Amino acid sequence: MSKITLSVIKADVGGYVGHADIHPDMTAKAKEMIAAAVDAGTLVDGQVNGVGDDIALIMTHDKGVDSEEIHKLAWDVFLACTDVAKELKMYGAGQDLLSDAFSGNIKGAGPGVAELEFEERKSEPIFVFLADKTEPGAWNLPIYKIFCDPFNTAGLVIDPNMHDGFDLEVHDVIEHKKVIFSSPEELYDLLIFIGAQSRYVIKHVFRKGTDEVCAVTSTQRLSMMAGRYVGKDDPVLIVRSQSGLPAVGEVLEPFAKPHLVFGWMRGSHCGPLMPCSMNDATPSRFDGPPRVIGLGFQLANGKLIGPRDMLGDISFDRARQIALEQADYMRSMGPFEPERLPLEDMEYTTLPLVVEKLKDRFTDMAEAERTS
Repeated sequence: MSKITLSVIKADVGGYVGHADIHPDMTAKAKEMIAAAVDAGTLVDGQVNGVGDDIALIMTHDKGVDSEEIHKLAWDVFLACTDVAKELKMYGAGQDLLSDAFSGNIKGAGPGVAELEFEERKSEPIFVFLADKTEPGAWNLPIYKIFCDPFNTAGLVIDPNMHDGFDLEVHDVIEHKKVIFSSPEELYDLLIFIGAQSRYVIKHVFRKGTDEVCAVTSTQRLSMMAGRYVGKDDPVLIVRSQSGLPAVGEVLEPFAKPHLVFGWMRGSHCGPLMPCSMNDATPSRFDGPPRVIGLGFQLANGKLIGPRDMLGDISFDRARQIALEQADYMRSMGPFEPERLPLEDMEYTTLPLVVEKLKDRFTDMAEAERTS
């Protein structure tokens, strides 16, 4: 069987209202263009979804990862949606498009990209997780639990096809370097880095000793590409499931206990990643809290059968309540760390512009003591 490629490309090209949602006219334009691409044979299948103010294009095709044709299609869709956003005076129209022209690949141009190419199995359950008001490192803990933690994933203990573990590729998004750690042998080495989620991000998970991709994330850091704060990265995670890979329940289980992530209001705060239904994917309180939705698909000859709303189930109600309690606690700290991000992370927000205005107010204490 020939390989199929799943590409998920997302961008914020205009918020309704503020940074909360996507206007229906923008979604309609994206759906119209993706449907036309399917009819023209560019795509095998395609859907439009989103979380918060981010439009996500979920596409299957036979053109492989980093296809110029597919990336150009996504770019054109986002440009068309930007035109709609500008006409309706949506907030931040086109903010994730950092260039005026397409240069052959959408990576580095603003939109987030997660793609994987694989041979479709007899049954191919696959998840697309979309997060809003946070950054790519938000996936580090869930991926660790899914693929490395036997307390989360029973298959690591009792499934002979998973018992040897997985290989995880980690990217240093500051120095633009990468390294592969083998689990479970190098778990402690892995944890040294992925706990620093604003710098070290899990990009790929592979079957042990192979190049077969089991999971992939978007690792684009918008502020670093733009050289200024233009919004959070709002990342994507794709996970394949079952038949020698983590079971559906094992993939979802990490989201039952919300963890703290960077982002939230103005990209400058720390808050809980709240699992939500697709209908509740519209942040509000303090422009948040950060949230995640889970779209479940069965692939059938490249066709996207779904999505099924995987995190909207009532079994995640308690997780949502925990997240709201965490939000109450974190908000009570206001501008104090760790509710506000550490200074090194605030360097990628608008704070330096304020600090610059005050720099001449500071005087040298040693000099003052010598002259007193």
